[in-house]
Amino acid sequence: MVVLNIAVIATDDLAKSIAKPADQRDVHTYVHKEMVAGNTRILSLIRPAKYPERLPPFLNALSTAQVGVIEVTAIDATLGEALVAFASAGIERGLAVINPSEGGWIDEEQVGMLFKQAGLGQWTFEKNDGVHLREQLFKLMAECEPDLLANADNPLVLPVDQYFNVKGIGLVAIGYVQAGMVNVHDELMLLPANGSGTAKSLQVMDDDVASAVAGDRVGLALRNVKEEHLTGSTIIVHPVREDKHTNTTIPLSVNQHTSSVVNLKVSPFQKRVLAVGDVVHASVDLQFVVGRITEVDGTKLTITWESPLFIRVNNAPPVLIAQLDSSPRIMGSSVLENAS
Repeated sequence: MVVLNIAVIATDDLAKSIAKPADQRDVHTYVHKEMVAGNTRILSLIRPAKYPERLPPFLNALSTAQVGVIEVTAIDATLGEALVAFASAGIERGLAVINPSEGGWIDEEQVGMLFKQAGLGQWTFEKNDGVHLREQLFKLMAECEPDLLANADNPLVLPVDQYFNVKGIGLVAIGYVQAGMVNVHDELMLLPANGSGTAKSLQVMDDDVASAVAGDRVGLALRNVKEEHLTGSTIIVHPVREDKHTNTTIPLSVNQHTSSVVNLKVSPFQKRVLAVGDVVHASVDLQFVVGRITEVDGTKLTITWESPLFIRVNNAPPVLIAQLDSSPRIMGSSVLENAS
């Protein structure tokens, strides 16, 4: 089963033309599942319904997605910020649909230039037809599939965005597997609490499964886990393990940052210059952590975080740096280093 997660800035009508509505919270999800030659392939659309008013759900969608969809209803600041966010998140593949409001008109050439200036020149402009858009997304899935499969070979990183007790099952954590694989009976560690437990059972797309891999949204029933070890910022990983075959120690999949050195790649259209004392937010792997700049040397910043920020050891994705009173709010991106 291959899952392509797609961050969508569009109307509910456009999203529903591509896939069937599923969860309807701050982030609306839509799923299209089909069988091809005995294999299941799934399009999972993630639409931050309250964007642009609320930025974190959009950044969380970008954390999870490999592909984007933007419905262009106007050329305005919201479009510019969305373009900047997709580009800063490194989402180089995507579809754009021009759909002006009734009686309105949008210059497609001007929009195309904005996409190129933002760094999204590889995105394509498509007609507003759900079946056609679905076909184009499956083509992008085929392009992404090698990377999707390779990500499953990385160490486990599973941020938790919901958790609750289920009668007859116990404590269940919900989240997107960002990297690696989790199996039934695996030993697990919950960060930052350093709690431990095991995987009792797994569900993906309402089906009981033996394993969940990168890209899956999984319901993970936990055994021997204290509820106080789960918070809104919990990340589940495998504990440090000894590999008896190679006589080596397999470390945790993430490093904990209390402060970081940020070599900021400033986003397109961003004119604001960050200074010592500024408050910023970091978004990566569904974390949204506030920090304060303590040193500035050109585009090199040192930032102290108010709560731990966890960065993957292998193949760390870019971290988006945002400032909520800027316009656009996306300042840029960086792969973070631990400050000495």
